[in-house]
Amino acid sequence: MSFARSRLPTRSGSHFFSDRSYNTRLSQRINPTSMSLANLKILYFLTISLLAAPFASAQNMPAPAPPVIGAKSYIVVDAHSGYELASMNADDQLAPASLTKLMTAYAIFRALREEQVRLDDQVTVSENAWRTPGSRMFIEVGTRVSVQDLLLGMIVQSGNDASVALAEHVAGSEPVFAEVMNQYAVTLGMHSSHFQNATGLPGDAHFSTARDLAILARAIVNEFPDYYKWYSVREFQYGDIKQGNRNSLLWQDATVDGMKTGHTDDAGYCLVSSALRDGMRVVSVVLGTASAKARTDGSQALLNYAFRFYETRLLYRAEEKVTDAKIWKAERENSELGLAEDLYITFARGRFNDIETTVNMPSIILGPIAEGQPVAELHVTLGETVLVNQPLRALQDNPLGSIWRRAQDSIALWFE
Repeated sequence: MSFARSRLPTRSGSHFFSDRSYNTRLSQRINPTSMSLANLKILYFLTISLLAAPFASAQNMPAPAPPVIGAKSYIVVDAHSGYELASMNADDQLAPASLTKLMTAYAIFRALREEQVRLDDQVTVSENAWRTPGSRMFIEVGTRVSVQDLLLGMIVQSGNDASVALAEHVAGSEPVFAEVMNQYAVTLGMHSSHFQNATGLPGDAHFSTARDLAILARAIVNEFPDYYKWYSVREFQYGDIKQGNRNSLLWQDATVDGMKTGHTDDAGYCLVSSALRDGMRVVSVVLGTASAKARTDGSQALLNYAFRFYETRLLYRAEEKVTDAKIWKAERENSELGLAEDLYITFARGRFNDIETTVNMPSIILGPIAEGQPVAELHVTLGETVLVNQPLRALQDNPLGSIWRRAQDSIALWFE
């Protein structure tokens, strides 16, 4: 089968003076007849340099190496596109400590979405939950606590007791809940993770990676924006006990609005952070630093690096027409093609005008065409780098044409 390749214009919100208009303005200010030959030579070289400046600035320098931080592993990704901005040992399997509670929360959020539980459900606190060691929300045996309060106690206060109470409420027991966590890990593509509990307490087969935790953080941000806002809560009071969020970036950087800290002797100090600046959201995962300050400073440095040297733009919206395809023997001559989901692209800052979008499409496409059917492929490139390869799908059904239309197209195809 042969393919036709067409180039699409990229969107740009930037406006530049043309070189011609710049040259015109320059010549209007200079009278060469009044200048000496030496000065004319100097002016010539200055003019060439000035005219070349826009071209030089357009060829932006590549992003420098990311900052060096004292961590066992880290990764920085764009939350929308998933593009990796920087990493070190991102696939090393390490103890995640209380970052585990991101998966606990994700499983609870899924249960809420599927109406298996409700935020106002009252959970009876078991002795097992009450006795869970480590950080606590300080719930008491036999008391009834709402799912929402338990979620806030887990997210803001990192309560291990709250985590176990939620796990038991949803799955009957913490071991069964851990199986649910692992099922969701597989679904999300977290192929290097395994969970034994809902808290992050050490276990021989309890591990994750920076890359997997970034996948999980993106899922929470993108799938559950209404619940994600709880990760920016700075303090939560249950009963007479008020505790602050351990993520000090919430106070240090106004653009940071999540997510979760973690610490055990085995894991070291860990932090998943998320920040939003000018419509671009970045997720950073830092594992295994030597102190709480080191995880905060390292995360801040990685976030600043990502925002300084990269940018993300929405290229096409879901269900928006990207191009048309000619459909033979169908009811309509053309079908509109688009993407199933919003398409965000991340690239080196200032390089948007260098991005090219092309469509690979079969030269002959026969009807009928069903809505959602892949028909062509969209390629987005920046120089030699492929940013995106995604199928373009039909936005509407295009059923088989009439007998007359099919006969007419059959004859026309002889000449194609």
